[in-house]
Amino acid sequence: MTGRKSFKTLTSGFTPGQREQVEAAKVALRGQMSLAELRQARKLTQDALGQTLKVGQPAIAKLEKRTDMYVANLRRFVEAMGGELEIVAHFPDGDVTINNFSELAA
Repeated sequence: MTGRKSFKTLTSGFTPGQREQVEAAKVALRGQMSLAELRQARKLTQDALGQTLKVGQPAIAKLEKRTDMYVANLRRFVEAMGGELEIVAHFPDGDVTINNFSELAA
């Protein structure tokens, strides 16, 4: 025995309340990802994404590590994974979708 147990085995004794907490945590974690985590969740390699964007794998690795980039580059990255970029500003009295950047894509 390796001492390893499947997640299903570990959670088999959870109460309904604990299961709800786990589900809420999963939803929260899926809502926040780095670009690298997002690419991996979409089951894409850096090389495959680089081919879609017509750049090399090192360029994808570099882009994933950046903390500052042009909106156009981020949009291309997200669209290459099959997504759509939306920029939202959060305020105490509500959220606002910034549409300046969607006009640039057209």
